[in-house]
Amino acid sequence: MKPEETPKPKRSKLLRYFSLLGPGLVTGAADDDPSGIATYSQTGAQFGYGQLWTALFMLPFMTAVQEACARIGMVTGMGIAAVVKTHYSKTVLYAVVALVVIANVINIGADIGAMAAAAQLLVPLPFIALTLFFTASILLLEIFTNYKIYSKILKWLALTLLAYPLTLFIVHQPWGTILKASVIPHFEFSFAFLFIITGVLGTTISPYMFFWEASQEVEEQKENKLVNDVTGGPIVSWTYIRRMRFDNNFGMIFSEFATWSIIVVAATVLHNSGVTDIKTAADAAKALEPLVHSFPHAGFLAKLIFSVGIMGLGLLAIPVLSGSASYAVCEAFNWRASLNYKLKRARGFYGVIIAATVVGLLINFIGIDPVKALVYAAVLNGVAAVPLLFLIAKIAASDEIMGEYKSKALSKTLLWITFVAMGAAAIAMFYTVLK
Repeated sequence: MKPEETPKPKRSKLLRYFSLLGPGLVTGAADDDPSGIATYSQTGAQFGYGQLWTALFMLPFMTAVQEACARIGMVTGMGIAAVVKTHYSKTVLYAVVALVVIANVINIGADIGAMAAAAQLLVPLPFIALTLFFTASILLLEIFTNYKIYSKILKWLALTLLAYPLTLFIVHQPWGTILKASVIPHFEFSFAFLFIITGVLGTTISPYMFFWEASQEVEEQKENKLVNDVTGGPIVSWTYIRRMRFDNNFGMIFSEFATWSIIVVAATVLHNSGVTDIKTAADAAKALEPLVHSFPHAGFLAKLIFSVGIMGLGLLAIPVLSGSASYAVCEAFNWRASLNYKLKRARGFYGVIIAATVVGLLINFIGIDPVKALVYAAVLNGVAAVPLLFLIAKIAASDEIMGEYKSKALSKTLLWITFVAMGAAAIAMFYTVLK
């Protein structure tokens, strides 16, 4: 008698959907990096619910921009810098690479400083010692872990964002006011308001996200062997495009819900209590105290949750920042670039990652306040994103580059509106300074 075969357990629907998530989810979560958390917290503390509408209004534009970047990577089999190199002048290429490298290095420095400041809420160690510890840990993880394992680690780190949505539903909220503020734009023509809103735009629609998601789609194609054996080009179909869009849409919705939650929590807990300026990591951690208000030592637990969130998202975001800068540089100079390569096969790629991370680390040694640095980094991203959005809109709509997968009317419209809106915010901010 033939023994019965044990049927393989079916994966739950939830796990099947989670398996479809990848570059889109990681990019969306990395968008709410320590710089994002600081900027959104400052927004809520300073203006209450006044800028809450930005989370809802930016969602379609953020989604369209990242979908275009992912589609460019999938269709061309190249990262953004490699596409620019192939179809534009060297001047444009070097300007693009310089923008993303400078913005990313400053962002890395701000994020490392934030992780160390958050860790100090839990352990009485020197700030510099903690920055060195986090820098070394991130570099070891990024350099000596292969892409398959590393991408899974990044996906799970994305869950650290859930602390703010949890707090959102524990605190008593004026839901009528919040819903109204979420859909009706409020605007003030002042430097403070325009500075923060440029930071909110910059940390939501950031240059590093453009380069990272495009390059990760290329990595995914290689990992899943979706490369033509004859031509070496990518294997693309509308089925793959639809899967990418599911991943991208989920990641961006997850990201913007977290953004909305952070602003609401900071507005309700901090602004409504008279705290309008976040000066330290401890100030920001106070926003999470209601999450643990029924426990003794609620202050410490709030600091613990805040610190774990900041450190988890820093571990997620800093490799994304250094990795996207490295992809851009390596594509510009035809160097091997892949997280699947060992160090000795891609010395240039890992060399740029190490250099960007170490230079970012050194920024913390010149006495810049780590919390303020996060907000300034977000504003810099908002300014740097403007010329890059122009290029992405042009590439995504190009017949020559994208063929049948070029942007259609809705994508084109959303991309150009994003470019104009972010450009207008940056110009208005500078105008209020110069007038």
